[in-house]
Amino acid sequence: MEKRVLVLNLDHSPVAVVPVQKAIVLLLLEKASCLTTYELLKIRTVSRNFEYPAVIRLVDYKNIPYRGVLLNRSNLFKRDNGECQYCGSKKHLTVDHVVPRSKGGKTNWMNLVTACHRCNVNKGDKSPEQAGLTLRNEPFRPTLSYFLAEYAERQAAEWLPFLASKAVS
Repeated sequence: MEKRVLVLNLDHSPVAVVPVQKAIVLLLLEKASCLTTYELLKIRTVSRNFEYPAVIRLVDYKNIPYRGVLLNRSNLFKRDNGECQYCGSKKHLTVDHVVPRSKGGKTNWMNLVTACHRCNVNKGDKSPEQAGLTLRNEPFRPTLSYFLAEYAERQAAEWLPFLASKAVS
């Protein structure tokens, strides 16, 4: 399996995750510099050998407007570790509004949690306190770094020193 390469802006903020071919092109065109490599991996061509980059930094600062992490079911389940935020179950998961929409609750990162079908039905159109439920974790708005760090823990430990913050309040 091909390893991906983390691209950082000049200020060390994450910009993208790219295939190694794109990273090598950026390095050869001197548009980026290599910060760290995957130790045991090499790239061999007919005439040269290259270190396999893990993290590269752009030479010039690129102004990239912050778009945030897309709020969707998949990202919500990732943020909540695929478990009910009321009882911890990993089965029959749904999305729950902490403050029900009928009571003015918004559909945003701070008001949505993953809940199992049973807890969601028991909660119904009430607040967690009224339903006798307590949240295991407070909802938060994740950053790109949060999801990249989660990926890095499984696939690319070399990225971890470059990924700092967990969430934006």
